[in-house]
Amino acid sequence: MKLLIAEDEKDLNDIIAKKLRAENFSVECVYNGEDAYHYLSAAPYDAAILDIMMPGMDGLETVRRLRADGIATPVLFLTARDTVADKVKGLNTGASDYLVKPFSFDELIARIYAVTRTAAGSPSSALSIADLTVDVQSHTVTRAGREITLTAKEFALLEYLVRNQNRVLSRQKIEDHVWNFDYEGGTNVVDVYITYLRKKIDEGFSSRLIHTVRGVGYMMKEEKK
Repeated sequence: MKLLIAEDEKDLNDIIAKKLRAENFSVECVYNGEDAYHYLSAAPYDAAILDIMMPGMDGLETVRRLRADGIATPVLFLTARDTVADKVKGLNTGASDYLVKPFSFDELIARIYAVTRTAAGSPSSALSIADLTVDVQSHTVTRAGREITLTAKEFALLEYLVRNQNRVLSRQKIEDHVWNFDYEGGTNVVDVYITYLRKKIDEGFSSRLIHTVRGVGYMMKEEKK
């Protein structure tokens, strides 16, 4: 999953990012609400972790603007404010959840999975299409009962495709989501990784799941027989 962290305490921001990356999340970091708003407006994220008290635009105003723009990215507030009134205000602003500092990192991980499951309309951490199952929490992939080993980047790409199954995704949209803004690799990186995935996901099976939409990009869909 691709996450954005907006926390003005740099040390805490760095710690959260490091721990999330160790759990195989793709993470980008900003340190104020204005940057968080611009990042979340410019590219798709699976979820955002926002501090409420930030310089300039605070977390509450950031979420208000995002929701006014129709951006529904799940937002988890991290804050030292722990009264019921504060929690109600945060949730009514449009946040998906609210976690009080200091917090357990295990609880943070659990809440991230919870808000993304709710956003995806899925009761579990497993995503599926046809005979393919992708468990985003255990980082396991199986097709027709056969376990498939993927690299971290291949997994991130597959997860994004499955989450958006039956939707055409442009190469630019895929690159923005799976690779960070500062990526400076080759221009055909998406095509290269799609080829890697096809060899592992489609080869040897009776039906294809990864489809090319000429001139546009790629789509994950079940092939009708």
